[in-house]
Amino acid sequence: MADAVPDPRIAAHAQAGHRVRLEWGPTGSAAVAAGADVAVVVDVLSFTTTLTVAVERGITVHPYRWQDERAAEYAASLGAVLAVGRFEQREAGGSAVSLSPAAMAGVEGVEGVDRIVLPSPNGSTICAALAGSGAQVVGACLRNRAAVAAWLAPRVAAGATVAVVPAGERWPDGSLRPAAEDLWGAGAVLDALTQGDLSPEAALARDAFRAVEAGLAAALAGCAGGLELAAVGFADDVRIAAQLDVSDVVPLLGPDGAFRPAA
Repeated sequence: MADAVPDPRIAAHAQAGHRVRLEWGPTGSAAVAAGADVAVVVDVLSFTTTLTVAVERGITVHPYRWQDERAAEYAASLGAVLAVGRFEQREAGGSAVSLSPAAMAGVEGVEGVDRIVLPSPNGSTICAALAGSGAQVVGACLRNRAAVAAWLAPRVAAGATVAVVPAGERWPDGSLRPAAEDLWGAGAVLDALTQGDLSPEAALARDAFRAVEAGLAAALAGCAGGLELAAVGFADDVRIAAQLDVSDVVPLLGPDGAFRPAA
């Protein structure tokens, strides 16, 4: 039997002709991360922002699929605290670990915690899916974009292929909603990278960030994701997420499925 002829459309969507690629969401991450050396996941509101804050605090973070009933059992097996959603944390009177970066930055509910399982519907789910891809997986946001770019630079210079994955959000029917904040977050990393053969998709994200950089905080507060969180009382999450280059932490997913600071 003759060998199957490769589908040229697969290579096209994988952006295989470029060393630095970008595509959205879980399906897009599988396309551009195939054969990549590094995958950079960006979920500004809020998984990778919360992840960065947690790792800054010395907390080991295990990503996990969203709404998986086995999450509590998994956390217990690790001796970890299972993070809850924002509303559950509010109902607990602020005493629970949650997906909120503002809560993670505070003391209440986090003091003494050294290991968490942090599910989310977008960024965490993508990171968990990429764990077995063969690529190194790092979490990026606006807070640590320069640190991530500095970590990437020598690898790109040595010929590494990088897949940047803006996580996006979900419409009520479960379909992907590309999110402005993740476009800007991905573009912020690429703006700071200053080298590498960017695909047109990656260059578009970089240019989108440059267009809003001067008014970044206002843009984040005014985009749909920022307005949504503010409307339900989580404006502080947006404020913390908008802080640019305030962290030198690069969360790197280890072989045990946990994020810790990259060396």
